[in-house]
Amino acid sequence: MKTIYHPADSRGFADHGWLKSHHTFSFANYYNPERMNFGALRVLNDDQVASGMGFGTHPHRDMEIISIPLEGDLEHKDSMGTTAVIRKGEIQVMSAGTGVMHSEYNKNKDELVKFLQIWVIPNKMNVTPRYDQISIKENEKINDFQQILSPNTEDEGVWIHQNAWFNIANFEAGNAKEYKVHQPGNGVYIFVLKGSAKIGDQVLGTRDGFGIWETESFILEALENSEILLMEVPMNI
Repeated sequence: MKTIYHPADSRGFADHGWLKSHHTFSFANYYNPERMNFGALRVLNDDQVASGMGFGTHPHRDMEIISIPLEGDLEHKDSMGTTAVIRKGEIQVMSAGTGVMHSEYNKNKDELVKFLQIWVIPNKMNVTPRYDQISIKENEKINDFQQILSPNTEDEGVWIHQNAWFNIANFEAGNAKEYKVHQPGNGVYIFVLKGSAKIGDQVLGTRDGFGIWETESFILEALENSEILLMEVPMNI
């Protein structure tokens, strides 16, 4: 078993006024050669966008882009003709493939938008771009893992072009559960959205990250009422 611990305060940070963003991995002006990715997990940005502001139209290619809102309403527009608003309790995925243009804005004039922007390196290049958005609140589970993403079009959650599985864990204090890795060679990056948890001897606080690989399973224990994102991805890319 191998592990890596990324305390919340070790992340890169960018303050553009309208945008405040913490970068777990190297992104834009934040460059750390030891923090380039975790296997196929290339970007994990913890973004906060001021009211009425946002990202203007910009291009993406050959990347699986996942957005998970934490607070507020995020409006999305893209060159595929999609216009949508995503909110907490939903997940959005966009396969950039051969190329797509999109923009993201805080739809509200009086409150912040907070969301996770996640990029996963795909296992297929030059695919036809696509967009999907679903509610994950309807299938919310307590003290269990709730799958929100997989490689399978018929499985629970959204799907992407990669052998990856994402789960949300809403655990009450003192609850623990074994996570079993879906595919040999995969690792799991754990990101604590709120609360605190423990894996082995490692205690994790809010916004801490913890990668674990070369293991078939591990026990996740909540030390208080917690919300935790688990991102399982191939380590060899």
